[in-house]
Amino acid sequence: MASGDLQSSDVLEDLRKQCLARGAAGIKGLGRTFCIMDDDSSKSLDLQEFQKGLDTYGVTMAKERALEVFSIFDKDGSGTVDFNEFLEKLRPPMSNARKQIIAEAFKKLDRTGDGLVTVEDLQGVYNSQHHPKFKNGEWSEEQVFRSFLDSFDSPYNKDGKVTQEEFLNYYSGVSASIDSDEYFVTMMRNAWKL
Repeated sequence: MASGDLQSSDVLEDLRKQCLARGAAGIKGLGRTFCIMDDDSSKSLDLQEFQKGLDTYGVTMAKERALEVFSIFDKDGSGTVDFNEFLEKLRPPMSNARKQIIAEAFKKLDRTGDGLVTVEDLQGVYNSQHHPKFKNGEWSEEQVFRSFLDSFDSPYNKDGKVTQEEFLNYYSGVSASIDSDEYFVTMMRNAWKL
């Protein structure tokens, strides 16, 4: 690995650690902040929007390091960073065993097999009856389902449809906090009754 690659890796790892220090949804939270900072709704950020997003999210990083991170993602030199590419690269690497069990859970939820998990897919799979807001009459069953889907849904496109990529992004944050593949797989099997 060249010296420049090592430095890029270090600055990226520093940003990843700061996000994950906020919990399993730390990277997703940065994505939400970037969505808010995306003034022109282009699903990409220029350097000014990027730096503003880091500051707003509370990431401690000198301007030079922020520029370095920005440059890692601005491969084509266009002066913008695509949200999806940024979040994908920031996501911690996962073993094949973890990716496979996440895919199994997604497949179980995607009852229609169309590659999207929707409210219709959740009916009969996810029990809303025990949700506190359903119990007290504040939410309908559909509102409980939408809230559940929103936890996985992309931060800048809450459309009530969760793609496999969005599902994987969510679990990458969970995965980062679990050292053992065996424990992660067991946790997923228990959570999704696989």
